[in-house]
Amino acid sequence: MDVESDVAVVGAGAAGLSLALRLARPPAGARRVTAVLLAAPPGPFRAPRRTWCYWEEGAGPYDGALTACWQRLRVRPRDGRAVDAAIAPLRYKMLRSDAFEELAGRLMAGSARVRTVEAVVERVRSVPGGAVVHARRAGGGRLTVRARWVFDSRPLPCPPPARTTLLQHFRGWFVRTRRPVFDPATVELMDFRTPQPADGLSFGYVLPTGPREALVEYTEFSRQALAREAYDRALGDYTTRILGIGDHEVTGCEQGVIPMTDAHFPRRTAACVFRIGAAAGATRPATGYTFSAVQRQADAVAAALHAGRPPLPPRAHPARSHLMDAVLLHALDHGRVDGPAFFTRLFTQVPAPRLLRFLDGRTSLAEDLSVGLHVPTAAMLGSALALPFARRRGAPAG
Repeated sequence: MDVESDVAVVGAGAAGLSLALRLARPPAGARRVTAVLLAAPPGPFRAPRRTWCYWEEGAGPYDGALTACWQRLRVRPRDGRAVDAAIAPLRYKMLRSDAFEELAGRLMAGSARVRTVEAVVERVRSVPGGAVVHARRAGGGRLTVRARWVFDSRPLPCPPPARTTLLQHFRGWFVRTRRPVFDPATVELMDFRTPQPADGLSFGYVLPTGPREALVEYTEFSRQALAREAYDRALGDYTTRILGIGDHEVTGCEQGVIPMTDAHFPRRTAACVFRIGAAAGATRPATGYTFSAVQRQADAVAAALHAGRPPLPPRAHPARSHLMDAVLLHALDHGRVDGPAFFTRLFTQVPAPRLLRFLDGRTSLAEDLSVGLHVPTAAMLGSALALPFARRRGAPAG
């Protein structure tokens, strides 16, 4: 089967769906652009269900699919005292991937501009004036898509060489308790009462969706991921000893590994072939948050296509943010800073809305400097001076 289109979008995760949505619902007067969205069929090539969290001001385009949203965050240092912060006018939002897929499917239904095909992409080949995508359909049939532009959102096997690569690795339980134990108005963003590993840091993360329901995660920033049994032991300790939730039922699980790296991610792999999403560096190196940057990237690419401009995806984060993250990752990796104390101090000393905008790369230079007043200067300066001499190397195994 052969298909021709202006655009081929490879992968139907957050990045692929976000771009396809914008192409299916163009603004008035936009140049006509046709697209084929290549989504992996159910099976080993489709990503498992997962949760994305992000923050934005007021209502947003995906609010109808949200599991929950909050305007209060809490950080707990190792002594257990609560550092609560109101984040208005921002809202911290929880979006499940299956709900996002369902919303996107409804919004794209009947579109004359975007067609979705279930197929596993095997190869993307550059040709004069565009590219050809070779794929295999669920029934075994072959599919060839010739497009002027190709946007590939598939995860990379491993990040490019970097001076520092840590892993943000986690496992979460969806729990339902017998008695009301959760505060539905507040996210436990970082609870450092968990036993800290010899290298890196760990914390609990609680997204309450009701007084008796929550997603409870155990997360580490370190060089190596854990075995599933180790995560479950840590979650059992956190829910029972630290949170004291009592009798409960685990209704579901999710697990993941997010590279936290100062690698440079190429956004263009051939004349008409681009990467988007995490594969193009949308993950914020120091936090692991990705979803907001994916939306900015999709906005920019769709606007360029609708205007007839070359659609090179923009850098996901400002160069200044990337440099600051590289310094922090180096400092964490070399033990120059105490991770729990570092993040607790930021949330204690910096107004929460400003800190969240800082973490999203949306602050001015003056605001960045004001945040910098609350970091350990000697430690960060040491890493900043050492960074130019650090060798780039491959990522650790996840």
